[in-house]
Amino acid sequence: MKKQRGVSLGGLIMVLIALMVVALLGFKIFTPYKQFFTVQKVFKTLAVNPEVKNGGKREFVNAWSRYSVTEPEINVITAEDVELTKEGNDLIISASYAVRVPLFKNISLMFDFAPSSAAK
Repeated sequence: MKKQRGVSLGGLIMVLIALMVVALLGFKIFTPYKQFFTVQKVFKTLAVNPEVKNGGKREFVNAWSRYSVTEPEINVITAEDVELTKEGNDLIISASYAVRVPLFKNISLMFDFAPSSAAK
């Protein structure tokens, strides 16, 4: 009689449970990271915009409000949370914010994000 090889039913169930936990965690984490990358993309776009680059805070707020209509993901921060600095001829747009993602009951994950137009 040949010896059977393969995964037992118990092993298969354990692997499926582990994959489900990883998938559920991934679904919860996807949204904050999507928001972060969208905010960073908008910062880089606005930093090279001549209207914002040569203007001040008012021009940035006007441009930010236009983007907030078309990109709803950037509503995690407001124009008041954004910091504008000049480094030579370059405009650096940056912010810092935290996102709390509830997992279950009283357990949640906390993410600190710092998008910047200077990030590579």
